[in-house]
Amino acid sequence: MTPAVQSIAHRRCVLTIQCDTVHGNMKLWCGNQCELDWAMGLKEQITEDMKSAMRARETARLGALRLLLAAIKQREVDERIVLDDAQIVAIIDKMQKQRRDSIAQYDVAGRQDLADVERFEMDVLQAYMPAAAGEAEIDDLIAEAMAQSGAVDVKDMGKVMALVKPKLAGRADMAQVSARIKAKLQA
Repeated sequence: MTPAVQSIAHRRCVLTIQCDTVHGNMKLWCGNQCELDWAMGLKEQITEDMKSAMRARETARLGALRLLLAAIKQREVDERIVLDDAQIVAIIDKMQKQRRDSIAQYDVAGRQDLADVERFEMDVLQAYMPAAAGEAEIDDLIAEAMAQSGAVDVKDMGKVMALVKPKLAGRADMAQVSARIKAKLQA
């Protein structure tokens, strides 16, 4: 079977899309060598990784990815929306927090086997999180937010958190960020 080829107008040139329906491959190129932004979304990346885990028969990884996709789909169905990457990162962050709590409880109960399963799932989830923010970057964002909001007392902590949280979502543990903000405001 020959691949389907379609051409569409792109700025001052023509884009050619070649879609191979047998193998599921898609190629996109431009006659004028334009830079094309053809980035795969986070949900699509997770779906592709799930498919590769199926092909490789990695049952543990497949289970973790299915749990993640189920959580994403549940939220989309409940709220009747399509989630963007930031909302998916928030779901992954929530799932990681649940895993951390479970690991702590399993360690206390002496169930190392279950704790290891949760650690593996956390590692799988961590692959989809943005790069962690460094200590200096966190301190700079806190100082910038304090200056922008005019915060001088612990009462103003909510204002600072409101400015910092969107910038550090998924990149830092917000409980630790909150403790840092509180310490700086008390000093």
